Amino acid sequence: MKYAIFLPLSDPACVLVLLATWVCSPARTEIINLESGNIEDILRNADVALVNFYADWCRFSQMLHPIFEEASNIIKEEYHDRNKVVFARVDCDQHSDIAQRYRISKYPTLKLFRNGMMMKREYRGQRSVTAIADYIRQQNNDPIREIADLEEIKTVDRSKRNLIGFFENKDSDNYRTFEKVANILHDDCVFLAAFGAISKPERFSGDNVIYRPFGENAPDMVYLGSLTNFDLSYAWTQDKCVPLVREITFENGEELTEEGLPFLILFHMKHDSESLEKFQQEVARQLIGEKGTINFLHADCDKFRHPLLHIQKTPADCPVIAIDSFRHMYVFPDFIDLAIPGQLKQFVLDLHSGKLHREFHHGPDPTDVAPGQQTEDLPSSPPESSFQKLAPSEYRYTILKRDRDEL
Repeated sequence: MKYAIFLPLSDPACVLVLLATWVCSPARTEIINLESGNIEDILRNADVALVNFYADWCRFSQMLHPIFEEASNIIKEEYHDRNKVVFARVDCDQHSDIAQRYRISKYPTLKLFRNGMMMKREYRGQRSVTAIADYIRQQNNDPIREIADLEEIKTVDRSKRNLIGFFENKDSDNYRTFEKVANILHDDCVFLAAFGAISKPERFSGDNVIYRPFGENAPDMVYLGSLTNFDLSYAWTQDKCVPLVREITFENGEELTEEGLPFLILFHMKHDSESLEKFQQEVARQLIGEKGTINFLHADCDKFRHPLLHIQKTPADCPVIAIDSFRHMYVFPDFIDLAIPGQLKQFVLDLHSGKLHREFHHGPDPTDVAPGQQTEDLPSSPPESSFQKLAPSEYRYTILKRDRDEL
């Protein structure tokens, strides 16, 4: 049964209350509910989609619902194109298959999609209407800076990775592909473009794209694939923009931890580029086949003093190489051993085989002990993980239980 409440409209105070309620309560925007039957079409047709993966029983999800809806209202008023920006949600209890597909490990998780492709960096900012709306506005900024003079190319920031495109005009399939790649990878590279007469000196064989890596003496690389083939362009650009050895910071530590792979970390002083270069070379030479089983990282010794103290090291001992398995930390014997063929790879293989963990509990394997050496004199108690503390806070998310690496 429905009940109606009648107010005496002759009372001016009641009229003012009703007017204030009407003015202060704008029409609510319905958040799109995603399910198996509509998720592909909705995400693929949206320039930008922010998706809230939630569970009704999660109190953090309940707290986010009205904030997410209000941010959607604000953005929808600014972007009238229905497909420009989409706010959507997935009930992970009802659609566990979708949650598994996108590797949801906590509630609520806000993931960004561009034309159906999920971005690797989810939203981790402040959970307020203003912050979420500002985040979406930033996502709609043009990721490509237009070059007005080729002289500008000589002054690009060589401390960053740069992709530079030379096109006859903007209204071309070549540029649209470049733009789509830039929309996805603009957090990892700087994208620049020149057009028409300005770009003509660089278009002697037609439109082209070059990669300018960081480092003053690093040579440019030319993209030789089809400029209209998105898959080829994206794969080539991603290979250039996302390095094999990434830097871990306090800002990206949470997302790196969430990838669930152990860390192989080089701790080095900020300006010690020589040690970093040696480490990168050996990782590429020995461990390229282990890319899917471990994350290769480097960290500033000064900023990460605490993990160093965990392994009884200080910045004065850097460079130092260690593994953090999210349970324990293991130290590579000596940085100079990096020059021994296969030594770094064996260190990683010993993690995967359980040897490092076994020695933690039972001491070194007998075959590894030199004749006459006492095993009790060898260190066999590596400290607990330090980087696990960078994982998502349980005061902000409902963390799903996952099987952790036991190494």
